[in-house]
Amino acid sequence: MRRSITGATRSAAMGAIGAALFCALMSVAVAAKEEASEEGKLAFNNACRTCHSFKPNDNRLGPTLHGIVGRKSGSLDGFQFSSAMKSAGITWDDSSLDKFIANPDQVVHGNAMKPYGGIADASERHKIVDYLKTLK
Repeated sequence: MRRSITGATRSAAMGAIGAALFCALMSVAVAAKEEASEEGKLAFNNACRTCHSFKPNDNRLGPTLHGIVGRKSGSLDGFQFSSAMKSAGITWDDSSLDKFIANPDQVVHGNAMKPYGGIADASERHKIVDYLKTLK
């Protein structure tokens, strides 16, 4: 004997399938975000961590980069910035960070980030900037 599926049963089944698909897609998105964050952290560690920390209030040779996005250049309390950085008037965002990481002297002439000369690879800069945006 054949059973017929009622509209309510069909709606419940479709809802369950939809929920399962949503969960699967969210899992993939979360995994991709975590992988990107790990790539960004690795790029940061390779290029920036010698002088900078990602932890709050952990200034080293350079200032902590925790909370850098949205901050004015040369404005972090507790760090002695160069006069060039203090007077640069930059609010750090995706674009300004990318340009600075590519060539600090071109963005803030007279900065104290010697001997760092920049990162030419746009993909590596993008990973670093995306990672810096997570440090809130």
